[in-house]
Amino acid sequence: MTKIVVNLDVVLAKRKISMTELANEVGVTMANLSVLKNNKAKAVRFSTLEKICEVLDCQPGDILEYRK
Repeated sequence: MTKIVVNLDVVLAKRKISMTELANEVGVTMANLSVLKNNKAKAVRFSTLEKICEVLDCQPGDILEYRK
C-alpha cells in the first residue's frame, strides 16, 4: 500500500483550476498529470512538483501527504 498520498484534486478544487489548465501551465500531458492525481505515480520530478506548486500557489506538503 502506498503511504504517500497525492491530494492534487483537493488543491485543484480549492484553486478552481481544471486538470487541463494545470497540465498546460505545467507543461505535462493530461495522462501524466492524471497518473499523479490518481496516486499511480512511482515518482515525481522536483522540477514538475516545483512548477505545480508555482501554478497552484501552494507548498509541496499541500499536495503530498504521508499516511501510516
